[in-house]
Amino acid sequence: MATRSHLAKAYLADGRTTEAITLLEQTAADRKRVLGTDHPATLATRRHLTLAYHAAGRTAEAITLLEQTVADHERVRGADHPGTLALRKDLAAVYQGAVDTIDP
Repeated sequence: MATRSHLAKAYLADGRTTEAITLLEQTAADRKRVLGTDHPATLATRRHLTLAYHAAGRTAEAITLLEQTVADHERVRGADHPGTLALRKDLAAVYQGAVDTIDP
């Protein structure tokens, strides 16, 4: 799973969002099944998936998944955990991007 996740991140960095999303969706599902919803690797994969959705212009999906991931991360790791704070930053950026798209 880790190799697939690294490849997906490389695809995303290269602008190959469709391929990245496919791999990240598979990895997220596998990590949830094997490790559980609350495992740090599962949460990290969900974060990368939201960034891929956002990069692909799938803003509504990115927001929905990010909101869920922020809530889960906060519940598992705490409100002040660096990962929770990073997720909140990502969510704010996606919200801002959505607003900029509507009202540039």
